[in-house]
Amino acid sequence: MERATVRELHLRTSALLKNVAEGATYVIESRGKPIAELRPITERKRGRPLPAHIDDFANSLPPSNDVDRIISEMRDDE
Repeated sequence: MERATVRELHLRTSALLKNVAEGATYVIESRGKPIAELRPITERKRGRPLPAHIDDFANSLPPSNDVDRIISEMRDDE
């Protein structure tokens, strides 16, 4: 992992981004303290698919109309 100052980032943005696109990672420092990391974006891994029975579970829950009721009551009060 390479290091670059905020000033270097400002002056050499294109060069640093080219290196990042090629796989480099930089720790950006301000006054000697790390403040950010500049690295390539990696594709997110998809999680496990939901079990097939999740729809059955969701449909078994009682309907919730609390929000509808609250909004209706608020409108009635106006």
